[in-house]
Amino acid sequence: MTFVEYKMLNPFQRFVYNFKKFIKAAPKAVANFFIMIGKAIVSFFVGIGKGVANYFKTFVKGDWATKFSYLIFGFGDIHKGKYYKGILFFLAEVLYILYMMFFGWTYLSKFLTLGTVETVYVNDGIFSTPIYGDNSMLILLYSVLTIVITVVVFAIYIANIKDAYKHQIMKANGEQPTPLKKDIKEFLDGKYHITLMSFPCLMIGIFNILPLFFMILIAFTNFDKTHTPPGSLFHWVGFSNFSSLFDLVNSSQKAKTFLELTEWTFIWAVAATFSNYILGMIVALMINKKGIKLKALWRTLFVIAIAVPQFVSLLLMNQMLQENGAINILLSRITGSPDTIKFVSDPNARWLARLTVIIVNCWVGIPYTILSMSGILMNIPEDLYESARIDGASPVKTFTKITLPYMLFVTTPQLITQFVGNINNFNVIFLLTGGGPTTEAYYQAGQTDILVTWLYNLSMGAEHNYGLASAIGILVFIICATLSLIVYNNTKSMKDEEAFS
Repeated sequence: MTFVEYKMLNPFQRFVYNFKKFIKAAPKAVANFFIMIGKAIVSFFVGIGKGVANYFKTFVKGDWATKFSYLIFGFGDIHKGKYYKGILFFLAEVLYILYMMFFGWTYLSKFLTLGTVETVYVNDGIFSTPIYGDNSMLILLYSVLTIVITVVVFAIYIANIKDAYKHQIMKANGEQPTPLKKDIKEFLDGKYHITLMSFPCLMIGIFNILPLFFMILIAFTNFDKTHTPPGSLFHWVGFSNFSSLFDLVNSSQKAKTFLELTEWTFIWAVAATFSNYILGMIVALMINKKGIKLKALWRTLFVIAIAVPQFVSLLLMNQMLQENGAINILLSRITGSPDTIKFVSDPNARWLARLTVIIVNCWVGIPYTILSMSGILMNIPEDLYESARIDGASPVKTFTKITLPYMLFVTTPQLITQFVGNINNFNVIFLLTGGGPTTEAYYQAGQTDILVTWLYNLSMGAEHNYGLASAIGILVFIICATLSLIVYNNTKSMKDEEAFS
């Protein structure tokens, strides 16, 4: 289709055309995504290969002090006069050896089995006294910590070799190592970004990356209520937690639950995202329309709605939607009928409960969209609208040609964020329905549960199935990351950043 033919289409035809174009481009986008991942993996191993080559190349070219640095950290720096740095390298090696001797190796040696000594109970005739054996939780936790520390020390080891060889070259060229005072000044000036970001990065590693790595490993264990330390051990089970979620051949209840909740999670995420976006846009357009009085008042009212904590609104709506809640009482008085509507508790009307959740989510989500849309509308250049009016464009044409493209361009990253946020929107589901209505057809889940609330039920409910919950968490992350990257990389916001500048 030529550009002229495209311009002659009405808005609905353009939407259909663009939708078809998106569907046709989706397989290629997915293929490109996995090709990109493949290239990244190849680049990673190529980088490792180059690193190994440089490692041996430096050893061959290095002098005796540099070669000694391959065994004793910091020796090359001390030999070349870089005393403080050499001492720091040496201390890192000594502390690591002491850590491994007295603590790290004790747990790392049991990492492959996660413990073999069971807890036993000795009965003396009156009381039963436990004699604790291995603790699988501590073995896994401290093994992960030891692995991370080992990776960090390995990085220090490589830096020590590079630094030794660097100072060897400097000495050969008649240069002297920089003194401590100059290095400190450099880290407070030219390298100040390193100084500033070191502590936050360290905290992210300790409180984010380390627990994340630990929870990923939990997905490959049978950690549940029957394998809970310190009373009993848990062990590696490979991919059995993942395979149980896809075991459709044997009609597994877990697989059925995962499949149907994944379907509902996507329906919920799409409905929640676009209902808030479209309705919020409409209200924002109404507020910002010329001739509307008290604009500041309307915006203030929506700010007040946001100021009320979301969980308060959700708990209040939960009470209002009960069989004896305010909404049923009001309907009974209006209709004169004693019958009540089970908005969130009827096991035979799951779509009523799901529709109710989507509608209530509009109540708590639309004010955010209105405020963000209002800011965008106020920043659209007025001369664009003036030019459109001079050319005789109708309000509908002005909206489809100026307002909507501009808003989509600016808010596409926000839409992606909201979509991913709704996939993981724990609050609305848990506080409004608690996952209900209940059903025996699902494994530890209700009919309005999404994947993230099911994950919570598995880990905090009666089963305490942390292994399966971790597996679901990994799959949710893969889904969100893949969709976000594919969609964002194919949007105009990414491809043409200067379009509306």
